Amino acid sequence: MERQQITITLRKDIVRAIDGEIDGAKIRSRSHAIEYTLSQHFAFGLKKAVILAGGVDRKMGDLTKDTPKGMLKIKGKPILEYTISWLTKNDVASVAIVTGAHGQKIRDYFGDGLDWGIRIHYIDEGEPKGTGGALKLAKRFVGDDTFLFIYGDVLVDLNIRELAVFHENSGGVVTLAVTSTDDPSSYGAVRLSGHELVEFIEKPTNDHFTSRLVASGLHIARPDIFSFMPRKTVFSLERDFLPALTQKKKARGYVFSGQWFDIGTVNIYNRAKESWRG
Repeated sequence: MERQQITITLRKDIVRAIDGEIDGAKIRSRSHAIEYTLSQHFAFGLKKAVILAGGVDRKMGDLTKDTPKGMLKIKGKPILEYTISWLTKNDVASVAIVTGAHGQKIRDYFGDGLDWGIRIHYIDEGEPKGTGGALKLAKRFVGDDTFLFIYGDVLVDLNIRELAVFHENSGGVVTLAVTSTDDPSSYGAVRLSGHELVEFIEKPTNDHFTSRLVASGLHIARPDIFSFMPRKTVFSLERDFLPALTQKKKARGYVFSGQWFDIGTVNIYNRAKESWRG
């Protein structure tokens, strides 16, 4: 991103406060600290989100036989309710939920979303189209806005504003929120060079992949992400699209260390029921 050099004079106490933000990792220098602070203040409002809550799940057994996975309860609330409340807390105004089988249960529970302080739109996936095909259905909803998209079975707690500022400054088409895990073989494993994704492998074998960073299922994208997608209507983000976008040097990674559960198995669901602090 193009930058312009300026000279400013600040009070000593403000300079001390700015220097206190330098951690050598996220904030590397005094000028970087000033830019980051100003970016936080003037950051664009991220107002739209897409939740991918369709598809067919066969790993959860009878738990999802008649219920969308996003409606499984943790401490008395559906997974999706935590996500929607988190979006509202972070000032997202409108969300589109892409639903599949038994999607009416999501509609019946959340309605228009006004009880949660957000406007909810629904997109019926129809026949399963893969994560990529499902996201593609939200193109009209997204319009010309930068937007967040997240999987309906993901629980995550991070500051969307910070993620949005990072994405705005990164120059990427899409930014993946990435975190570390002891075993990346069940996830989309990534390798970073600085902030740029240089490799994305869905469910790698441990003998192939030494990085322990994985995609969390939370992303922020520019609206032109759809122009990079294949023409077909059924495809996977993880297998067909994100690896290709990574090869084109259009993907970035934002590393975080907060709470995160990708509820892909009964075991993980049980762990989330015990440990989630949402």
